[in-house]
Amino acid sequence: MNTGFQLFGPAHLLILAAAPALAIVLSLAARKDIVPPRALVFTLGVFLAVNELFWYAFRLSREGFRFPEGLPLHLCDVMLWLTVAAALTLNRRVFEVAWFAGIGGASMALLTPDLWAPLASYPTIYFFLAHGFVVVTLLTLLGSGQTALRPGCVWRAFAIVNVYAAAVGIFNLIYGTNYMYLCRKPSSASLLDYLGPWPVYVLGGEAVALAVFWLLYLPVRRRA
Repeated sequence: MNTGFQLFGPAHLLILAAAPALAIVLSLAARKDIVPPRALVFTLGVFLAVNELFWYAFRLSREGFRFPEGLPLHLCDVMLWLTVAAALTLNRRVFEVAWFAGIGGASMALLTPDLWAPLASYPTIYFFLAHGFVVVTLLTLLGSGQTALRPGCVWRAFAIVNVYAAAVGIFNLIYGTNYMYLCRKPSSASLLDYLGPWPVYVLGGEAVALAVFWLLYLPVRRRA
C-alpha cells in the first residue's frame, strides 16, 4: 500500500527535529520554573497513557481482540508503559531501562517507521505521537533534572532487555508470532536489512543495541 510517506522527506525530517526540540524547550521551561517540573512530566506521562489507551480502543473497535498476533509485546509497546511509569513515579530503576530501550527503540522507529496507513490518518498520527513523545518524555525527565542514571545502568538495562527478548522469543516459538522481529525482518526498510539474514541479524541487533546504549550513556554519564 502506498502510504504517501517519503522516508527522510520534508514531513519526516520535521517530525525527527520536533521531538528533541520540544524536549529542550520543556526541559528549559522546567529548570527555569516557568512550568512546575513535576506537573510537567506527570502530564507527559498521562498524555502517553491516554494516547495509548485510545489506540487500544481503536484497534479493538476495528479488529476485535486478536490472539496471539494482536498483543502489545513489541519492545516499543513495553517501553512506552515503562516511560509512563517513570514519568508518574520518578523511579530511577524504571527510568534507566526506559531511557536506553525507550530512546533507542523509539528513535529507530522514528527513523525507519513501519507504516501501513496513509500519512494523514489516525494510525500514522498515533505512531508518531507515541514514539515521538516517548523520546520527548524521557529527554525531559533527564533534562529537567528530576531523575538521573545510576552507575552500571547500561549493563542492567541491557540484561533486562535480553531477558524480556528471551521471553518474547519463547512466545514467538510457541505461537508462530514475530514480536520484536526476532523471527523475520519488518516489511519496511530498517537497520536490520544491513545485518544479514536470520538469525545473524538478531545477533547483529544485539551488538547494535549495546553500542546504542553506550552512546546514550556517554553524554550524560556525569549524572550517573
